Amino acid sequence: MILLSAENINKSFTEKPVLDDSSFFLEEGEKVGVIGINGTGKTTFLKILAGMETPDSGRVTLGGRVRIGYLPQNPEFIPGACVLQQVLRGAGVSSDAKEHEAKTILTKLGINRFDEDVATLSGGQKKRVAIASALMTPCEILILDEPTNHLDNDMICWLENYLIRYSGAIVMVTHDRYFLDRVTNRIVEIDHGKLYSYQSNYTKFLELKSEREKMQAATQRKLKTLLHRELEWAQRGARARGTKSQYRLDRIDELKDAQCTQENARLTLGSMASRLGKKIIEIEGVSKNYKEKTLFSDFSYILLRDDRIGIIGPNGCGKSTLLKVLCGQLEPDNGKVVIGDTVKIGYFSQEWEEMDPSQRVIEYIRGVAENIETPEGTLTASQMLEKFLFSGDLQWNTIGRLSGGERRRLYLCRVLMDAPNVLLLDEPTNDLDIETLMILEDYLEQFQGAVIAVSHDRYFLDKTAHRIFAFEQDGKIQPYEGGYTDYSHRSSQRQGAEKIEKITKEEKEKQYPRQRKLKFSYKEEREFETIDEDIAAMEEKICQLDQEIEAQGSDYQKLQELLDKKKELSQQLEEKLERWTYLNELAEKIAAQEVESGK
Repeated sequence: MILLSAENINKSFTEKPVLDDSSFFLEEGEKVGVIGINGTGKTTFLKILAGMETPDSGRVTLGGRVRIGYLPQNPEFIPGACVLQQVLRGAGVSSDAKEHEAKTILTKLGINRFDEDVATLSGGQKKRVAIASALMTPCEILILDEPTNHLDNDMICWLENYLIRYSGAIVMVTHDRYFLDRVTNRIVEIDHGKLYSYQSNYTKFLELKSEREKMQAATQRKLKTLLHRELEWAQRGARARGTKSQYRLDRIDELKDAQCTQENARLTLGSMASRLGKKIIEIEGVSKNYKEKTLFSDFSYILLRDDRIGIIGPNGCGKSTLLKVLCGQLEPDNGKVVIGDTVKIGYFSQEWEEMDPSQRVIEYIRGVAENIETPEGTLTASQMLEKFLFSGDLQWNTIGRLSGGERRRLYLCRVLMDAPNVLLLDEPTNDLDIETLMILEDYLEQFQGAVIAVSHDRYFLDKTAHRIFAFEQDGKIQPYEGGYTDYSHRSSQRQGAEKIEKITKEEKEKQYPRQRKLKFSYKEEREFETIDEDIAAMEEKICQLDQEIEAQGSDYQKLQELLDKKKELSQQLEEKLERWTYLNELAEKIAAQEVESGK
């Protein structure tokens, strides 16, 4: 059943077409990810579907009794409303059950003060309240614009699982590629005003898009050959020209138009960096508090030339503060940061710097340098902007006319124009389109210097980070080798070991002192004889599931079933390991008791 249809939609801003005679149909059960480079009109497309904006021509039709829930990129709130009131407005009906559900969602999103005035919240907290309100809205279609921005990794995982289980249809814009891979079953790409639909998740989309581009390239080659033949015919001697058919001449014009079809611009960057000496940044016992909260304490590290470090942790834990301490914007409460003489820091701030909306794009970049040396040679400010997908007409636009993503891309251009040799990146993936992210990842791979990045983008961290610094309890920063997936695996193992140790200690304190004579019960004795085999069998089943998960193709439903089975089995294994620890401890105590009594 079709829930929504958008037919022959046209939308332009000044002379720039955003949607060009484009059509879109949404059916029950579809979870659609909308992608495209910044400025292509993704947010405008969502607003048109949600009825928040009117197309220049074309029409949007909803099925009977179909309701829409909408999360805007920049939510607005009614003045004076508290957090819980704002969320329950989305629910439409207030009841104890709805209130409990709203509080549960808010807690999962890191909002615990339900009576706080929304106006006093930070931008990130407001976005999370808006997400909770959208999720509480009774609807058949949920439209989400950048839902993962301002969420930490745990929140993203929770939202990911929530949307996987969500029964309605979803249309969303997000640049989180793991999120797209696990939630969506269809990708729609906006490219030069046209919509290209792929019945797949993100990984399969990459394959299908590559095939489409190969076919387009082959078509262009055929057109070029045909045009060459037609031009040869048209340019024959003067005697023949007077008799040439108008049909053939018209055909040449058509072929020229087809040949001139605009190709996608591609952002390509060469690594630009200044010379870097041996001493880079030395962090010695650094601590920082905010009010009565310890953000981080006694943190030490010597930064190496080729370090690629990802920093993760819950919102508000002090990740951005650490970067500001490293670049000298903030002084630590204790300890010191020593920066080498040759170090030139490029700091990509989460808040950006102040941009003058009336300043032209080209003038903003010329404020850093008119020319810059790159591996490809000397580039002017204008040429550098072209590499960042700012065409000639956009370069003379004012900054105020750029989209949020385009401003973010412009800010990145300015940071790299300064040729730093140490990059501090605070949430670089926010508001950047996937294509720019891919090129930035390749750039960081070639970068001749150190990189420290705060990010909630798991894909980005897996691709760029060689070491993870995780903010944990009581201001401790725990290092983990590898990317985000490695961190997640080792962190789970570590937490499991700590849990077993805690349970074992509690068992000792509770049971051993009360037992004058220790012995197995009949059930424990039978369990102790078989528990090693049981654990081995469960580990073998988990290995088999891992192999099935790796081999799984595009059947997302089957993949989710395998993941659920693995999760359930892993929990059972954890319980069995806890039991094994207790039984072995008890066996050792019994043996020691027998030895003691035999003396």
